[in-house]
Amino acid sequence: MAGILSNLRSTIIFSVILAILMYVLYYLVAGGSYSGMAVATAFLRWTHVVSGIMWIGLLWYFNFVQIPNMVNIPDEQKPAIGKVIAPAALFWFRWGAAFTLLTGLLLAGHRGYLLETLSLGAMEGFANGQHVFLGVGMWLGIIMAFNVWFIIWPKQKIALGLIDAPSAAKAPAGRTAMLFSRTNTLLSLPMLVSMAGAQTLFG
Repeated sequence: MAGILSNLRSTIIFSVILAILMYVLYYLVAGGSYSGMAVATAFLRWTHVVSGIMWIGLLWYFNFVQIPNMVNIPDEQKPAIGKVIAPAALFWFRWGAAFTLLTGLLLAGHRGYLLETLSLGAMEGFANGQHVFLGVGMWLGIIMAFNVWFIIWPKQKIALGLIDAPSAAKAPAGRTAMLFSRTNTLLSLPMLVSMAGAQTLFG
């Protein structure tokens, strides 16, 4: 077991194997009665949730841990954050956002309500509350993913010196990235209420 846990890749591979075995267990407990549609839905929902945990987990890491504590880190140690930790975290952060959005749209399309939710229920005369609330959550997620890819990441590249830019541009870029990251933090809880509430309160 120590060999598995000592290597992150081995840990993740073993975790995926256990997850697959859980799906097999579900199938066996149900007496082999799951349809291909149900299996595909479960898989898409799982990938959507996993991607979302990566994305929102790192969003909260930045806002609850890294940003508030940067002022407490001695100046000589800050390059370790800016050159090593932050770029790696931003990689998983932005791709977590992309895959959360992609799998969410695929899931809605697979379930047959993509246009209904994107229209915030307008296509059904706002009669389906689940589609209205899912749509609100989807649009909040789209706005947040847009902020990640088109504002936060470009500004962070400047702030962290990952691309050539005037030194005077770094501080303003960092502040803009922080404010939009904070905006996403503000939107994250209502987005999660919209998504989880639509699945449970209207389920």
